[in-house]
Amino acid sequence: MDVCRAHVLVCGGTGCASSDSFKMIDKFEEELKKVELEKEIKVVKTGCFGLCEAGPIVIVYPGGVFYSQVKLEDVERITKEHLLKGRIVTDLVYKESIEENLIKGIDEVGFYKKQKRVALRNCGIINPEVIEEYIAFDGYKALGKVLTEMKPEEVIDIIKRSGLRGRGGGGFPSGLKWEFTAKAEGDEKYVACNADEGDPGAFMDRSVLEGDPHVIIEAMAIAAYAAGANRGYVYIRAEYPIAVERLEIAIKQARENGLLGKNIFGTEFDFELEIRLGAGAFVCGEETALINSIEGKRGMPRPRPPFPAHKGIWNKPTLLNNVETYANVPQIILNGAEWFASMGTEKSKGTKVFALGGKINNTGLLEVAMGTTLREVIYDVGGGIPNGKAFKAVQTGGPSGGCITAEHLDTPIDYDNLIALGSMMGSGGMIVMDEDNCMVDIARFFLDFTVEESCGKCPPCRIGTKRMLELLDKITEGKGELEDLDKLERLAESIKVASLCGLGQTAPNPVLSTLKYFRDEYEAHVKEKSCPAGVCQALTNYVITDDCKGCTLCVKACPVDAIHGERKAVHLINTDTCIKCGACVDKCPFKAIVKK
Repeated sequence: MDVCRAHVLVCGGTGCASSDSFKMIDKFEEELKKVELEKEIKVVKTGCFGLCEAGPIVIVYPGGVFYSQVKLEDVERITKEHLLKGRIVTDLVYKESIEENLIKGIDEVGFYKKQKRVALRNCGIINPEVIEEYIAFDGYKALGKVLTEMKPEEVIDIIKRSGLRGRGGGGFPSGLKWEFTAKAEGDEKYVACNADEGDPGAFMDRSVLEGDPHVIIEAMAIAAYAAGANRGYVYIRAEYPIAVERLEIAIKQARENGLLGKNIFGTEFDFELEIRLGAGAFVCGEETALINSIEGKRGMPRPRPPFPAHKGIWNKPTLLNNVETYANVPQIILNGAEWFASMGTEKSKGTKVFALGGKINNTGLLEVAMGTTLREVIYDVGGGIPNGKAFKAVQTGGPSGGCITAEHLDTPIDYDNLIALGSMMGSGGMIVMDEDNCMVDIARFFLDFTVEESCGKCPPCRIGTKRMLELLDKITEGKGELEDLDKLERLAESIKVASLCGLGQTAPNPVLSTLKYFRDEYEAHVKEKSCPAGVCQALTNYVITDDCKGCTLCVKACPVDAIHGERKAVHLINTDTCIKCGACVDKCPFKAIVKK
């Protein structure tokens, strides 16, 4: 067997794949053959490294040299200079990796320093399509331990003592859910995995499945043993083709290696796993709607109780967790309940994965211990706000969450603290906003999403959210009245109480939180008929300042001939004709056109 002296890790996650990273893998292998290094250096297709802002990413070991925004044409240089001659191609190295002419490894980069990777521990390290690589990193060791050394009740006990709570949004204690399913009466039981994350800007579960699919198979087998089930389903949206393909490969490999099927690890335990594809309905993230969809029915929620632990798939007891929750399980089994419980806060143990996006320098996927503050996530890991802009708010929990302001940046992140601020953990989406964002428009955007995604089963959600959206449209169009703000609050509170499922119950959160913390912006839209951030088109006018040089570029760019003036003289905009498209702003080289 040939021993490689170096590994070239190339990100094969969705983000980097869209920028030709798969072609780079082929190109590296081609270039290594040209210099006769194909037996000395191994090219590894990995999952997401997390720092999507820097993609496509290539990491070279030993040393952990971090190449960012690599292009196909850069592969030849890296091969000939670094891999052949040992000269690091410094102009391609991630900027924060270079300090006083020294090249730091990826672990020393600010984005990764404060992270604690448990659910993401193998992402960006192993080839997710090779089961031997997962096994080399203690893969399936936890399953072997459980099946040969532990009783089902002992497995449940360790999950309970660890303090693991559901990472899909609700935060229900996982051990209790496992115990309820195990104690439920039924001649057949099921385990299921919710991989149907649908929050705008969220890609945590997708990245785990793309980068470490075997961890979900192993965890579900452990859960099945503990709950008394012999069949499982992974419900994943069809819009995740890479994740689906890698999970299919992993299931096939696990079955071929005796890790799925009959008599696993020589015991009497049998377990089979199937994939069910979802059509992208946001409501199917709700557990009972997901169960309906698995059964081939329309994805609509069922009244609870009974809960899935007693009547789930085909009315049989069903244990349902999301991808990130399962991803923690093997490490808890191997390292112990106390190890996991030592991280986090009193009521929120362990770590949490977040998808950080919006107005942030380091867009990407990160995992930190519960109790890490919002400030640490946004400024230390996220690198702060681009272009020197001021932080305004962060939306946590996606469309179901709320906006948190600068005064709460030092709040430790955990389930209870976020709820107290009018937001929620959700599945882990975290969208940052700066001074240029209009908070009324942000609330309208998220509510528009939930209106479109409502299944329509219950009137409070189907009708109530539509009425709220109409009020927000009215306000952003400059037609709002002060009593509309009171109507919004009354409607929101009624919808939260009366809706059947979590989609409707949490849909008003973005509106309520922005009304609470940014009421002055709502009042400006209503009283002054103006949008302080200059976002709402109906309330915004473009004005040409005295900085205008009369170059006429704006005149040529205007599609409706709303700009007039002599060459080399200050121009004017006819506000009655202007359609506020912004084409003139984009063309003006002197920044002489402003919103007012």
